[in-house]
Amino acid sequence: MKTISSVVEEYIKKKPFLQSALAQGIINLTSLSRIVKPEIEEQLGKDIRNGAIVMALKRLSDDLEFRATHKIIKVLKNIGEITVRSSLTDYTFLASETILTQQAKLLSEIHSNQDVFYTSSRGVNEINIVISNIMDSTVETLFKAERCTQKANNLSSITVKLPAENVSVPGIYYFIFQRLAWEGIVLYEVISTTNEFTIIVNDDQVDIAFKTIKDLKML
Repeated sequence: MKTISSVVEEYIKKKPFLQSALAQGIINLTSLSRIVKPEIEEQLGKDIRNGAIVMALKRLSDDLEFRATHKIIKVLKNIGEITVRSSLTDYTFLASETILTQQAKLLSEIHSNQDVFYTSSRGVNEINIVISNIMDSTVETLFKAERCTQKANNLSSITVKLPAENVSVPGIYYFIFQRLAWEGIVLYEVISTTNEFTIIVNDDQVDIAFKTIKDLKML
């Protein structure tokens, strides 16, 4: 049988930003109860007092803080090295039968210059390359026969080393990216391995993005 608490929890879970804000205690529960009241009443098929919804929200906020935020913050406090690289270019090419061969040639060129930043990811229909802009002419020569759908300059990367337990705690990436979204940070690319992730942002946003991620260790 549906209860006020179960219906309120179901409603909140469908709204991740609201769920996080509720867990942090930054929402007025009385005001929120008035907003959700019509939907809760529709789900239960009867009139509900605002006070009952407020109580359900209060219990849920306490529970959410313990179940999710506490575990996430414990991981974030152990964030490791944060590395920033600037002067990058982001290329997006359509996938083709020849593009992997050209990538192999590019890697051969990079091998002789260990200071060059390079990362690549492949989707179903396109391939992305982020590389130090000193290699722009090399990329454009090697990939001149490929179809480039997007090129962006003046970018920076922020690479974050996460503790090993990040793979067993749900919500780590959501929590980080939510903070970046709240600061208005535009993410050009996100590249991840098991215990590291890299974001690509505009040069003019790299300072605030770095500070936002670094401040997570102080939560």
